[in-house]
Amino acid sequence: MPKRLHQDTAASPDVVIIGAGVVGAACAYYAGRAGLSVAVVDRGPVAGGTTGAGEGNLLVSDKEAGPELDLALLSTKLWRELASVLPPETEYEPKGGLVVAPDETTLKALRSFAEGQRAAGVTALEIAAGSLHDLEPHLAPGLAGGFHYPQDAQVQPAQAAARLLAASGAARYLGEEVTEILRAPDGSVRGLRTPRRELLAPAVVNAAGTWGGAVAALAGTELPVLPRRGFVLVTEPLPRVVRHKVYAADYIADVASGSAALQSSAVVEGTPAGPVLIGATRERVGFDRSLSVEALRRLAAQAAALFPVLADVRVLRTYHGFRPYLPDHLPAIGPDPRVPGLLHACGHEGAGIGLAPGTGLLIAAALTGAEPAMDPAPFRPDRFPKETAR
Repeated sequence: MPKRLHQDTAASPDVVIIGAGVVGAACAYYAGRAGLSVAVVDRGPVAGGTTGAGEGNLLVSDKEAGPELDLALLSTKLWRELASVLPPETEYEPKGGLVVAPDETTLKALRSFAEGQRAAGVTALEIAAGSLHDLEPHLAPGLAGGFHYPQDAQVQPAQAAARLLAASGAARYLGEEVTEILRAPDGSVRGLRTPRRELLAPAVVNAAGTWGGAVAALAGTELPVLPRRGFVLVTEPLPRVVRHKVYAADYIADVASGSAALQSSAVVEGTPAGPVLIGATRERVGFDRSLSVEALRRLAAQAAALFPVLADVRVLRTYHGFRPYLPDHLPAIGPDPRVPGLLHACGHEGAGIGLAPGTGLLIAAALTGAEPAMDPAPFRPDRFPKETAR
């Protein structure tokens, strides 16, 4: 063992979590609340990956009835609880969402979509064309109608991750890349190694986001996580010209699509600090960090089409990140039966911030043997055929 490698009794927690994004932070928070000692390891800073490049969406509006919506509803409840105990810097804002339709055909499809959501517990209120401007005075004229989702909310994602992690009481080892998952002779996990230390633990949680597949490979297993790049525009500070999270109906189809090609649909929202955030694009280009002028052009045009008042507003900056994409659009959450002691909490694509609390609660239940708050079976990490994971 290299002499610079540290090992002491403090480095033997009940669980080590790989990833200091919002999902890893939520896993640490709920594991700590369950009475476990926790360590969190990340090769970068807190929220240095996908979380720091997110908008902070806590959405139910874009999810069809099914396991992901169930997890979103659980997480929505938990975010409300967290908002009462986390510092105000988290910027929890229950602003609600508004999905708009350009024509009657699209409105009819939204109506059918909302019926399924209501059956699952979502509040979805149809808004007639003539009433859209009561909710959003600056919306473009001529829209056919829309649906208001009062359960949609937003947080400041990097602050949310930092505050959750601080409240967890976990030991933090930042700037340390995991180089090895340690395993016992029987194949079970017994901790991990970084260039600076060994952390011995009977459980390791893979909350590495877009790099979740690489962490799984370190443990000798497979998880087909792929990066899906997305851009966001940030405008100059404005009066509150956008009150809700507002997006066109085609955003829902983009979220559900598995296409590798560039897709864009305007998602527009104001922030407490004044700038308007404009997303969202999706494309599978690996970890290519180059700027896509076409993606930015589409976003700007679509946002101005929804809110003409934004046409002459200055864009101060743009940023982008990589969503951790899994082929069936569901995250991998829970124990991996192929590697005893390894758990996964990754693959949430663009919904990780919203789904983080529910994910953390499910992971804590799996670690302690408690009754889970919902059925975790749809999120089984070993549900993918081997050929999918290549």
